[in-house]
Amino acid sequence: MHVPDGFINAPVSAVAGVVAAGAVAVGLRGARRELDERTAPLAGLVAAFIFAVQMLNFPVAAGTSGHLLGGALAAILVGPYTGLLCIAVVLLMQGILFADGGLTALGVNITVMGVVTTVVAYALFRGLTRVLPRTRRSTTAAAFVAALVSVPAAAVAFTLIYAIGGTTDVPIGKVLTAMVGVHVLIGIGEAAITALTVGAVIAVRPDLVHGARGLAAPLKLRVDGELVDAPAAPAPSPAPAAARSTRGVWAAGLVAALVLAGFVSFYASANPDGLEKVAADKGIDEKVQEHDAAGSPLADYGVKDIGNARVSGGLAGVIGVGVTVAVGSGVFWAVRRRRAPEATGSRTTESV
Repeated sequence: MHVPDGFINAPVSAVAGVVAAGAVAVGLRGARRELDERTAPLAGLVAAFIFAVQMLNFPVAAGTSGHLLGGALAAILVGPYTGLLCIAVVLLMQGILFADGGLTALGVNITVMGVVTTVVAYALFRGLTRVLPRTRRSTTAAAFVAALVSVPAAAVAFTLIYAIGGTTDVPIGKVLTAMVGVHVLIGIGEAAITALTVGAVIAVRPDLVHGARGLAAPLKLRVDGELVDAPAAPAPSPAPAAARSTRGVWAAGLVAALVLAGFVSFYASANPDGLEKVAADKGIDEKVQEHDAAGSPLADYGVKDIGNARVSGGLAGVIGVGVTVAVGSGVFWAVRRRRAPEATGSRTTESV
């Protein structure tokens, strides 16, 4: 759903840019409360993982594909504020390096793909987890529903922005119907990816999932050939959270992202995604502009001057994952570090 330059006029793009900048500022403040020594590097990994999975377009209808937006996944894994920043980092890297999503439309993309998806998904997720049993399965199910709803919500948000600042005169009702229809289908894929990822992390390290705090992975016993939850029993005091290493999870996640972007992406659907398909069918792409970074050596997710498509795309994906995890980790580490002086100062004041 990356909006290119030329879809939205300059005044509305500017307003969306201001909204996005304000949202990022709020995200930076909120992320200080969500990030610590363990989660800061993991947040950079989440951004890189989302970048990798977004390269995997999956077919959803005749001649149409979809890809992960990632707002729900990021919000549930690392928190809504940090999740918004993850999506912003991904969109910035995609726009600058890969000419994916217009630079003048960056504010629109952050608003639609970042703000709307994280807010809608996390609000729905928290609401569901408050009424459902506090179990691994119910948490995963809540993630599925939240991700599913967040995608058509983003489609509605784009349509509303286009109704205000679209550069072509088209029936908005038809655009809305087409956008919501195809993105409900894309939402099913988004929900499946989100639920599988959240469920996998909860199964091994529930303490690292922001949306599953307090959820413990039950001990399993094999009874008559079947795995069942062991009866609850008093346990010794666990080691402090900070003492539990995240290196294994970080390494596994990075390897997964590199494999997805460097190898699996070659088999992604080549069909246009939901927005591209609707834009072509309804004529809202008549004034689309060439991307300012079209001359980038990584434009269109390929390395310039490498003729082999498999090698070119795979190398571009690996570079994208590396850059995204580096930039994301740097941003989140800097945000986390800014907490320390404030916390130290407050303790000093209290002791005096």
